[in-house]
Amino acid sequence: MRYSVVPSPVGPLLLAADHVGLRLIEFDGPRHPARRDNDWESADDDTILRETRAQLDDYFAGTRCTFELPLAPRGTDFQLDVWQELRTIPYGETISYAQLATRIGKPNAMRAVGAANGRNPLPIVVPCHRVIDADGSLTGFGGGLPTKRFLLELEGAIETGDLFGSS
Repeated sequence: MRYSVVPSPVGPLLLAADHVGLRLIEFDGPRHPARRDNDWESADDDTILRETRAQLDDYFAGTRCTFELPLAPRGTDFQLDVWQELRTIPYGETISYAQLATRIGKPNAMRAVGAANGRNPLPIVVPCHRVIDADGSLTGFGGGLPTKRFLLELEGAIETGDLFGSS
């Protein structure tokens, strides 16, 4: 696994990739840190990592709404279904956990969908931050609620100072 730590407006991000594609984007101080095996090597010059950094820079500059990267998350079939559906949520829009559960054909699986959302190994690129509570409030996010708020404000999904999500 090749990795690089890159600066961002939401703090340093650990990026990791292998020959298949991007495997991980991890915020500083994650709740569920990725296990670093002995085969991890720093590789700032890796093509996938370099392109990921460039696209993240564009996203944070407000000039990119979608990502075009080879993604290779690891998870259960259910998690992969959830993460694939997350990629269909348009930039600047939000949906509820119930809506996400319905979209994957499991309307009674809101808790499982929430758990899968929380285990998303590719936040920002696979936009789990676009999933909010049914009442419009911001709930759980691996990068913390201030980061979730920042990302949604950046995308124009919520207004600065919006009452919802003021956790």
